[in-house]
Amino acid sequence: MNSIKKIEEVRGPQHYRKVAIAACFGTFLEWYDFLTFATLAVALGPLFFPSNDPNTGLLASLATFGIGMVVRPIGSALFGSLGDRIGRKPVFMITIALMGLATVSVGFLPTYAQIGIWAPILLVGLRLMQGLSAGGEIGGSAVYLTEHAGNENRGFKTSFLQLMGPLGILLSTLQIAFLQQWLSPEEFQAWGWRVPFWISILLLLIAFKARMALEETPVFLELSKHAEKNESHLMNNFKDPEIRKRMFLLFFCISSSGAILFFCVQVYTAIFLKTSVRLNTSLVDQLSIFATMMLFPLTIFAGWISDRIGRKPVVLIGIFLGAIFIHPAFQLLQHFGEIYIEAPTYDLLLVMGAILMTLSLALGMVAGPQTALLAELFPAKNRNSAATLPHNLAAGWIGGLLPLIIAWLNQSWGNSLAGLWYPTLFLGAAGIAAFFYLPETKRINLSK
Repeated sequence: MNSIKKIEEVRGPQHYRKVAIAACFGTFLEWYDFLTFATLAVALGPLFFPSNDPNTGLLASLATFGIGMVVRPIGSALFGSLGDRIGRKPVFMITIALMGLATVSVGFLPTYAQIGIWAPILLVGLRLMQGLSAGGEIGGSAVYLTEHAGNENRGFKTSFLQLMGPLGILLSTLQIAFLQQWLSPEEFQAWGWRVPFWISILLLLIAFKARMALEETPVFLELSKHAEKNESHLMNNFKDPEIRKRMFLLFFCISSSGAILFFCVQVYTAIFLKTSVRLNTSLVDQLSIFATMMLFPLTIFAGWISDRIGRKPVVLIGIFLGAIFIHPAFQLLQHFGEIYIEAPTYDLLLVMGAILMTLSLALGMVAGPQTALLAELFPAKNRNSAATLPHNLAAGWIGGLLPLIIAWLNQSWGNSLAGLWYPTLFLGAAGIAAFFYLPETKRINLSK
């Protein structure tokens, strides 16, 4: 522990800022690449999954997005174990290169009209690559940044990492909104949708250079001296009852709740407003940008307040707020959206903005302390593998499939709101489990 303190003192606050910027930018790129596909789901449907029924094409597009999420746990199992064995930094370099290659390739992929059935097959293959990369990056980056943050104000320091997903959505949405305004619908459908994927080439080069300058975490360096990292195996995590319990709590209570709220607020709201309410695309993009901008200060505030009152109460507020408000929020969005179509007024936009801000508050309260919680729940030698698997399992299987499941339930029941009972009930159960079993971790020493 003294060695870790000495390393932290030598490196100082300026070094942490450098680490945070590099880690956050790399994670931003991962999210930008990964979520651009979700933002373009409506446009990609007819290009790669042509069908006489638009709903079928949308479902196929959302299913392809979901496939990338489903394989995230495989990437986390592979890269999480590598992170405990060879170090956090080498894994970062591998994952970001894999994500960049897959995303750039999507931008050059021929459509169904050009190469037939091979177009969706290749698209699915590239989504699988993106999913594997995201599994190693998202979760591992939380461990890396938290281990660099030290033992003071970890919630606040690490909350900025949680903004990278919304920031990726924001940049993607702004780009697409600009392209749709600048290009005709025919031009956008012909080649404009490729531009966000091409831009990732430049972002990849910047992120890769920044990560080359990163150093290993003090915690891992200390483990290396005692060769303790060799004791960490993914299967050993399941043999330890305490680690196994905490992995389940991370999966069910923290990561699943955060994933559900993230995909409801940042992904599904735009799809819902465009397809079910049938609001103008540019208006939906403006509302989405507003919701994302509101999320930034809310997330940082939640991280800061969790350093004062604890991680658990902040997370519980977010989970229960989401459970109570998700279904009525979408009901109200549909109601006011339909009124707006008939008689557009500025007041209606403000009301819909306030609804989205409340959803963003629920997400921010869970997301703010989440980065610190991921690392604090587990001992140092098992941290990377124990944290990344349940986190990515939740994000991939619970969050990533959420838009598809909701859309399918809506179609099955013939009601555009029926599917929203799924996230509502899940959040309620997760909140109850967290209330009784989730430990408080804000004072945990990360070197142990």
